[in-house]
Formats: sequence, C-alpha cells, structure tokens
Amino acid sequence: MHICLRSRELGVACLISGFLFSTLSFAQTHIPQGTIIPVQLSTSLNSRKNKPGHKIKAIVEQDVPLSSGGMIKQGSRLIGDIISVTPANGTTAAQMTFQFDRIRTGTKEIHLRTDLRALASMMDVFEAQVPLTGSDRGSPEDTWVTEQVGGEANYHGGWPIMRGGEMIGHSLLNGGLLAKPLALAGTPCRSEIDGNDRLQAFWVFASSACGVYGFGDLTISHAGRTEPLGEMTLTSKHADINVARGSGLLVRVIQPGPDLEGQR
Repeated sequence: MHICLRSRELGVACLISGFLFSTLSFAQTHIPQGTIIPVQLSTSLNSRKNKPGHKIKAIVEQDVPLSSGGMIKQGSRLIGDIISVTPANGTTAAQMTFQFDRIRTGTKEIHLRTDLRALASMMDVFEAQVPLTGSDRGSPEDTWVTEQVGGEANYHGGWPIMRGGEMIGHSLLNGGLLAKPLALAGTPCRSEIDGNDRLQAFWVFASSACGVYGFGDLTISHAGRTEPLGEMTLTSKHADINVARGSGLLVRVIQPGPDLEGQR
C-alpha cells in the first residue's frame, strides 16, 4: 500500500510503507514501551453510577504501527476496570481511579500497563472530524482540513504535519495521522520514551495533546506513569465526573505485555 506525502513545493511523493500496513497484525508482535494507542470510549465513566470492579471498554480508532512490522488494528478493544470511585458531595471533590490493562483483538487478549496522556470530550472528538470550512459531506475526505484536539491543522490526504518549520509526521489517506509525540513546555507529557521515537498513531489528537479537553474543571490528577503504575485518576472539584461514551483518550504503554500472536 502507498502513502502519499504532498507539499506545494514538492508536488506528490508516494512512498511504499510495508511496516505500517502489514497484514500480519499481531502475529509474533511485541508492543514496545512508549507506544501510543488512540481509543474512543464505548462505556461511560460516571462517578455517580460506576462502582469499583465495573468493566470499561474502548475501541482503537486508528491502526497502530509497531516496530516488528505488525500493528494493533483499528477496531481492537482496550479493556479495563474501575478501581475506586468517590462521588461529589458538596464538600469533597469527585474522584475516579481506573485502569486499561488488556487489549483484545479477535479471540486473543494480552495484558499490559498504560498511562493516560490526553482525554477529550465526545463533542471535541466530533468537532475534530468536521472540516473547518463546514460539514460539506459531499467533498472527498482527502480534501478536508480539520483541527486536531490540542491544535494542529490536519490536511487530509497525506499532507505533512508541520510544527515550527519541521515535519513531524503526516496525515493518512483514510483519516487520522502519524506523528512523533511532542512535549510542550509547561505540560507533564513526554515526547518519545525508551528510544521509541517512531511515528505514533494520534487519530483526532495533536502530536502535543496533553491533559483534558472539553471538560471544565476535570483534571488528570494521576496519569499512571508513577506508582501506582497504570492507575489513572480523574478529579472534578465542583461536580460529579461524567465522561460520556464516545469521548477520546490517548493512552500510552508503560509496561508491554508478552509477545502477541493470532489475528492476520
């Protein structure tokens, strides 16, 4: 399969990218530490309704390329659990701790640990998929320009993603983007870790997306990067936590699971 990178100066250059579009998927594949996985919640997070032990699920929204030549395929499921919940009561902030520690594709499931890089509301996810010139669905998608959650322009159809004159990635012909993660000054998110400087899947998020978007006073009070590893905590000072189904998350692998095998 081909990826076309376009620029006004260079025209169109199509590159064969076997590693990205490998059909081997999970066959004898290891998920490296530092891999970013963009997902959309298929269950809600609600501090009034959820209880400890409640299962939560999210769907992988863009093929995630891996260093082995395989990928985590779009449509795979990230699965986790609610660990603890404190509803708001007027004097105490609402708080919820959860984890995503399993990924399932077909009948195969492996365990891993992840942290939380960014969270976006269902509305922010929707708006990031609507062209800036309006929702003219008659126009081919590869002519759209959208704004990623966190603030990068995405020129669909294979255009480079630029920041400060440097090419940091490119959009995909079928939507989404691949880019190197950026760490902006004043934010707690990291760029590449453990030498994993490959292009990462960001779906509707900017390469520098970090923190919470579209949720008022909701914060990521513990991302899961430090002890307790893999436990993500959301805090809301003035109201109950209500992260609706359809909201988007960027999670990052901090402890990879064993070699994967199975689906082709």
